Amino acid sequence: MLSICEESRHDFSYTLRSKIQSVSSNFASKSGWRSFNAKDFQVIHLKIKMAHLASVFCNYRIVHISDIHYGQWVSSERLGGIVELVNQICPDAVVVTGDFVSYLLDKGLEEELVLHLGRLQSRDGVFAVLGNHDHWAGADRVRGILKRSGIIDVSNEVYVVERGGFRLVFAGVDSVMMGKARLDVVLEKMPLDDPAVLLVHEPDFALTTAFTRRFGLQLSGHSHGGQFRIPGLGTPFRGRYARWYPHGLYDVGGMALFTSSGLGTNSYWLRVNCPPQIVVVSLV
Repeated sequence: MLSICEESRHDFSYTLRSKIQSVSSNFASKSGWRSFNAKDFQVIHLKIKMAHLASVFCNYRIVHISDIHYGQWVSSERLGGIVELVNQICPDAVVVTGDFVSYLLDKGLEEELVLHLGRLQSRDGVFAVLGNHDHWAGADRVRGILKRSGIIDVSNEVYVVERGGFRLVFAGVDSVMMGKARLDVVLEKMPLDDPAVLLVHEPDFALTTAFTRRFGLQLSGHSHGGQFRIPGLGTPFRGRYARWYPHGLYDVGGMALFTSSGLGTNSYWLRVNCPPQIVVVSLV
């Protein structure tokens, strides 16, 4: 729990960052720096082997996006273009692993998010969990945006997709960094033995989830891939809960983990050797 002084410093820092975001975004928009170009986005294709996956789910396509941080580098035009790229893939499911926003969430940004996110299309649904920034900006407000957009919030929840009598589980935990993750609750809600995909904003939580032996795949974001990557060395920038698994595909105790570089940026609007990503996962 934060002390009164710590809460005051946090509130002041958050307010200052909100104002900086507003000024920077307005300046960038007027300067024409926030237009959409599909070539700016890297589309990654992965095949992930899932134990006990029924043949009806073979080549099941999940599009994974993360860390939109809407209202900063990702403008309305950019998010609209991202949604079009996702829909062109014709996914079976879309998953979003948190940080829809950064520091500022006014009514205008809310309505723009609902407009764009509500256009995401998939066969079985769009699933999401919240990230730490979503809590800082107002978890209830972000959940309201998800509900209005037709997105299924699986933060500490489970959703089961059924085909031909067989099941595929989408589960999620709320933000680890904010102390909101309840993996125990999720495990109690899950059906036994069915293949399961877990959505977690913070990738290092894989050190916990892998050893439940209950998930074949964890999808995460949070790190932005470090935003700066040195060829052959990776990223020198590893924040809390993204120190072990900051970018790409890992095997963690037999569980596959993919940490997305995300779509947006946060404090600094710059990426070096680390383009924003849209990830297409095919289950086999």
